[in-house]
Amino acid sequence: MAQASALPTFDAEYTAFRYGKKLGYALLSVENVDDETYRMEYHSKVSLFFLSDKRTEISDFAFIDDKIVPKNYRYSRTGTGSNKSIKVVFDAGKEKIFIDKEPGIDWQDQFDNQLYRLDLQQKLAQGQKEFSYQVINYRGQERDYHLKVMGTEQLTLPYGMLEGIKVEIVRHNSTRETFAWFSPQLNYQLVRLQQFKDDKEQGDIQLKTFTATQ
Repeated sequence: MAQASALPTFDAEYTAFRYGKKLGYALLSVENVDDETYRMEYHSKVSLFFLSDKRTEISDFAFIDDKIVPKNYRYSRTGTGSNKSIKVVFDAGKEKIFIDKEPGIDWQDQFDNQLYRLDLQQKLAQGQKEFSYQVINYRGQERDYHLKVMGTEQLTLPYGMLEGIKVEIVRHNSTRETFAWFSPQLNYQLVRLQQFKDDKEQGDIQLKTFTATQ
């Protein structure tokens, strides 16, 4: 019989940079909503001159037998340009994933746009070095991600000095490059995320504060 497990909860704040210039902030948290549900929330707000971008991602999930099981995912983006939103439902009973009002697709261990990183933290703690995920991204598209550990670095962040495990996130048929750093000192928490497109930096969020809440 499947048993609900306990997952560490936290609140984290990040400073958003681009080419070393502060552009805004990001907030990331995991909380225990009830006996059967955890919630991961991400909020960011950045601005550059007259351009602005505000994003929210909310993932509800279960943590059963030390495994993350998605329930639903919501994404919204407002600011300069077109506003966007999406809702994804992971229906365990039907073994289907419903993206907005589209017909369901087969659920074959896909994660949402956030939860694969949370699963990655657990695997890093186990010493694993390479990872593959099927992900429903924030556009509602199915994507295959391959991740690999590149090494360990000493980071100087707004939070202070931390050791970070550097991971490259490879998206097939994409011009984007993403690097993430996770700190063993903070339960393998994400402490930095840097993204490039066509060799130009798109953004760099760095940990400012971290509080373990459970």
